[in-house]
Parts: sequence; C-alpha cells; structure tokens
Amino acid sequence: MLRQALLVASRSGGVRKLVETAPLTRGVVHRFVAGESVDDALRATEKLTGEGLLVTLDVLGEDTLDAGQAEATVKAYVELLDRLAGAGLGTRAEASLKLTALGQAFDEDLALENARRICTAARQASTTVTLDMEDHTTVDSTLRIVHELRRDFPDTGVAIQAYLRRSEEYCAELAYEESRVRLCKGAYAAPEDVAFADKDEVNKSYVRCMKVLMAGKGYPMLATHDPRLIDIAGALAVLNEREPESFEYQMLYGIRPQEQRRLAGQGAQMRVYVAYGQEWYGYFMRRLAERPANLGFFLRSLASKS
Repeated sequence: MLRQALLVASRSGGVRKLVETAPLTRGVVHRFVAGESVDDALRATEKLTGEGLLVTLDVLGEDTLDAGQAEATVKAYVELLDRLAGAGLGTRAEASLKLTALGQAFDEDLALENARRICTAARQASTTVTLDMEDHTTVDSTLRIVHELRRDFPDTGVAIQAYLRRSEEYCAELAYEESRVRLCKGAYAAPEDVAFADKDEVNKSYVRCMKVLMAGKGYPMLATHDPRLIDIAGALAVLNEREPESFEYQMLYGIRPQEQRRLAGQGAQMRVYVAYGQEWYGYFMRRLAERPANLGFFLRSLASKS
C-alpha cells in the first residue's frame, strides 16, 4: 500500500509542490540525485570512476508533451556526451535515456530520430546508450525503437522490468550475442494482469529472468541492491562460466555505496546509475517507493535537520 501511495504521489502536482518547496528537501534529495547541472554530473562521474566504478548518466525529465521540450532534452544529452568525451570519460560512463523525454508519448518516429542523434553523439564520445523502460504502456514502443536503433548502433542497451509478467519472454528474445540488457525490478504502477504486485513474486521473476540472461550470449546488466539476488548472480556466473567482464552489476547513486565498492574491488564490473537535472521529483519519489528503507532515511533526515 505504501509503495502504491508513493507511486501515485510521484504524479501528483500537489504533493510535488509540497515536496519541492519544503526547505529541507533538497539536501536530502542529493543523496539520490547528483545535482541539477552537467557540471554536477561530471564531478560525480569523475569521483566514481576514480574509485574504479562505471557510471550511467540520466538527464532527468519525462512525459515530454511537445517537440520543443524533446529537442531541449536531445541538446542536454549531446552536451553531456561532448563533455564526457572532453574529460576522457567516455570509456567509463554511458548515457541512460528515457524515450518519453524524446517525444515517445506523442510521436514514436520523432523519439526514434532523437534517440539516433543521441546514439551518434555517444559513438563520437566512445560510449553507449541504454534505453530505460518506463510505464508498462511504453514497453512495446520501446522494444520497437531499440530494435531499430540496433540496426546502426548494435551496442544500444535496453532495460527489462522483472515485475512485468512477460519479462522472462522479453529476456529470452533479447539474450542474443552482444545484446546489452539491464534487468531491474521496476518502479512504476501497473495493473495486476500486467505486473506482479507481490514482492516475492517480483523477486522470483527477477531470478527467472537472470537465469535466461546469464545463460544467453548477450551482456547482462543486473540492476539490484538485494544481497540475495547479488549472491545468485555470482552463482549463475560460475555456473555459466562467465568471465567478470561479460556482465555487470548496477546500483543507484547513493544506495549501498560500500557494496558498490566491494564488488568493484573483487574485480566485478560495477556501474552506478547517476541521475541529475532539475526534473528530479518523479525520479526521487520512485526511489522512495522501491524500498521502505529509502523513505525512512528521507523522513529521518528531515527530522534531524528540523
């Protein structure tokens, strides 16, 4: 119930205004969001990569409603990728991309063309792009777009959400050679006939999907903070005789940083998902919805600063 309430709140204008205007909110948000500018993102990237971690960068923004907003997002990503190239960080940091920020909701062809422009900039920066998966209504469109992008940019990654009932099917279709697939649990509300609501069912689905990807020929990107799932991933790597460079773990910026460093220290590929930008509210609320511990941290932080 708490998770559903937070997901509803993530799309509530009234709650958004309350959270954004609270005098103590910004300091707490910075645990999960690197900042509002590309300079903030680069500082975080330099620090993380200097500690042996990989990075994926998300320019926050979604639900774009017109071509002008989509164009602004493209320019923001191109600037980010140009700056990564200039700093020599292209081999350690990639871009994560929400297609709704590129116009997917009103023009799929426009979103595809905008994604192509960003993929071109990524290639010039010696890096890659991974498409985030969003609300369940966007799944088919996102998969169509990634298949089109891979004609010219075969290293384009895509996220699959384990809470969706068809996730194992999607993973099986994507587990081919050089296919980069980020497996996450999912942080959007969805009807029961589309998605698992029970936490245990989501975890079981995650394991089933992980087995498919780790046995496949692609490059799995296992996005989880769950210690049990991380242990299972390690066991599956041994079972499938995977070398450390043939898959990676992913975790969110600000969550379990010591575990991130532990995995990297053991020789694993460990990538940190770093979000930045002024449109942080929806992202922040979904992070609270994913784990009750995040909400507890938020509330304790506000209380300690009041």
